[in-house]
Amino acid sequence: MLRLRKPLALLGSAVALAATALAPAQLAAAGPAAAAAAYQWVALGDSYTAGVIPAAGNTFEIPRDGCERTDRSYPQVIDRDLGSLFDLTNVSCGAATIEDVTSRAQQPIGRHLPPFSEDPDYPFPPVPPQSAAVGPGTDVITVGVGGNTLGFDGILLKCLQLGAESGGSGTPCKDALAAGIPAGLAKVSSQYDEMLTVLHERAPKAKILAVGYPTVIPQDTSKCRYNDLEQFGSITRGDLDWLRQDVVEPLNRAIEKSTATQDATSFVNLYDSSANHSVCDTGKWVDGIFTRVPDQIALVHPNARGHRNAADHIATAMLNAVE
Repeated sequence: MLRLRKPLALLGSAVALAATALAPAQLAAAGPAAAAAAYQWVALGDSYTAGVIPAAGNTFEIPRDGCERTDRSYPQVIDRDLGSLFDLTNVSCGAATIEDVTSRAQQPIGRHLPPFSEDPDYPFPPVPPQSAAVGPGTDVITVGVGGNTLGFDGILLKCLQLGAESGGSGTPCKDALAAGIPAGLAKVSSQYDEMLTVLHERAPKAKILAVGYPTVIPQDTSKCRYNDLEQFGSITRGDLDWLRQDVVEPLNRAIEKSTATQDATSFVNLYDSSANHSVCDTGKWVDGIFTRVPDQIALVHPNARGHRNAADHIATAMLNAVE
């Protein structure tokens, strides 16, 4: 998800929409006046928004807070493309749950590194609930969250363990975990509805764009090589089919359904546009368990190509929201 910008036409249309989104008097204004006319945009979300992994860029937080935002994550890509129109506040944070967006202070996942701390493992202090960053002046909110509430990372780790024990056959992870998935999805739906309500209350005029998750597992899991850690490691093909059909796709549907119940809220579908760029595809936009960078765990997260694709689609949705 690195240099192959799939829909250059999308960015072209985005620029055209940006021009029509401003009134003639605003277009005539120069310098500070044009900057003052920018829409206020707040980016909320988990690691699929923040970036987190090295393949999604370098950590850039100023000041650093441990949320592991990267400079090639989609909020920063859009900020470089459309920063003259949208004034970005990016408070996305790796490992965030829906409650961390709505109401709970989060312990960030990052660690201090020497020489910035005497103890390299000393954690950063908690960060405020992400919703605290939005307010009456916010025009656009993008939010990508839900996977950690469902416990997707824990599910992946369990599938790795059970797949290794099975020697690559059957559906050991499905057999162990399937019964608990409906309750997890119901939790996502309930908390997502509450989050959207809180965001609308805090930012009454804002348009909210709920960002779905991209394709991580291909329709054809014969592409996936068992025990390849740059793909899904020891997760069996049967469990990969289950994860796609009964976990990832229903998660996106739950998010989309929540947006349908709220005014001024839209769903941004990243799943379809990334269908041929899964972890197991040659031109992958999501990295597998490990990346090619030595000793770097990716644990199935978008790389810079994936964030570029997300940026193209989300930027178009943002421009449509304010036109």
